[in-house]
Amino acid sequence: MNQTKIIAHRGSKGTHPENTLEAIEEAVRVGSDGIEIDVHLSLDKEIIVIHDETVDRTTDGKGRVQDLTLTELKKIDAGSWFSPEYTNCRIPTLKEVFCFLEEIGYKGLINIELKTDYYAYPGIERKVLAFAAGNNWPFAIEYSSFNYRTLIRLKEVDSSCEIALLFKNNGENVAFLGSDIPVRMWHPKLSWFRNKSLFGAPEIPVRVWTVNKSKDIQFCLNKQVAGIITDYPQKALEIRNKW
Repeated sequence: MNQTKIIAHRGSKGTHPENTLEAIEEAVRVGSDGIEIDVHLSLDKEIIVIHDETVDRTTDGKGRVQDLTLTELKKIDAGSWFSPEYTNCRIPTLKEVFCFLEEIGYKGLINIELKTDYYAYPGIERKVLAFAAGNNWPFAIEYSSFNYRTLIRLKEVDSSCEIALLFKNNGENVAFLGSDIPVRMWHPKLSWFRNKSLFGAPEIPVRVWTVNKSKDIQFCLNKQVAGIITDYPQKALEIRNKW
């Protein structure tokens, strides 16, 4: 059995401002096997790394990402909401994240969640894939989404791209998208996985989210899941190493 991978959720979200270069650098520093980030499109169609559809929660700004230009987004403080020491944090683009990871020699997995469950962002699938294909990046790239149409569109553009199905509930855990796209990885919510495990192992490998408590990390390790998506990668890695 392959070792359970530790995936840093939005970088090291529990210890640094989420989806910033600072959080991503921390995830690399502690030895995370993978890093999960989220993307939207700005008004001028730049690929922006941020979780929410608006900047309100994680910055000192206001408004929807899709209504703001990259220049406007770059003026916003994306760190002091978390701690005063991160006042200079800025919202990164996908290009900045990838170039940063390449520069520091990261060779793990990058999971890009396309946040199309509220706004479709027409063309985002093709745009993200084209960017990823534009360089021979030293890390593996995988795509996930709660929007199954997005995953289908990704496969239609590039049949070789790796996708993972994000879901919370029974009925969403499908094995095929349409008749011809097999799903090879599930990203289920922890509560779904706990319930499912009462009745046997899932049919498809899983990376469970969001697993932060020690007892939950140990539970997932015991179940030999493919991966644990966590806000505290250092903590999860320490538990796995003791395991």
